[in-house]
Amino acid sequence: MSKKRRQYSAKYKFQVALEAAKGQKTISELASAYSIHPNQIRNWKRQLMEEGADVFGRDNGRREQEQATQEAELYEQIGRLKMELEWLKKKVAPFT
Repeated sequence: MSKKRRQYSAKYKFQVALEAAKGQKTISELASAYSIHPNQIRNWKRQLMEEGADVFGRDNGRREQEQATQEAELYEQIGRLKMELEWLKKKVAPFT
């Protein structure tokens, strides 16, 4: 019978990794305090250090998606306006 893996929330991982990054306690002390394997804490700490700047940029992903949606709508509107302009030019051409 296999043991089910524990899943931790992002907030919990961040808290443990931040404590590890501060260096006030050793990895072994943190591992025993939180009942987590030391390698897992090292992985979370490494991930925090490498991707720390992206943590504050998460809203940018949502903004980029909104901007892309708005861009698509604007391009669609430009296309419609060009079609209308061409149609009007064709209709007005006999009168000029």
